[in-house]
Amino acid sequence: MFLEFAIENWYLFAMLAAILLLMALDPLNRTTGGATKISPGQLPQIQARQSAVVVDVRSKDEYDKGHIEQSLSLPVESMQDNLKKLNKHRGKPLIIICQNGARASKAASILKKNEFSDLYVLDGGVTSWSKENLPLIRS
Repeated sequence: MFLEFAIENWYLFAMLAAILLLMALDPLNRTTGGATKISPGQLPQIQARQSAVVVDVRSKDEYDKGHIEQSLSLPVESMQDNLKKLNKHRGKPLIIICQNGARASKAASILKKNEFSDLYVLDGGVTSWSKENLPLIRS
């Protein structure tokens, strides 16, 4: 009886399988390079409540065109060399940002490998921050 139902309603089982797959993949989507994705609205909250440090991994030129207040400029290309600058912030949450999120994920992977924990990545980067009309400091 169940087999007949399953054969006649195969599309229901296909949709169930798709839903279960999406549910299983959701936690993976929330982490990037060992870091948790956060929205632009969450960044100031984490920064204020947990004394998080914002690390901007874009190039110096991109940083100068507009950056989040109190962010450190440490381009991802020189992240390995700049780990010493971040050692004084070890133990604090680090919020890593870039233009769209790709370089921040790469930087998060580097930091995770160097035993930094409590890492966050701004989902959508400075682009999503700007779309929310949140302030950028120009150098």
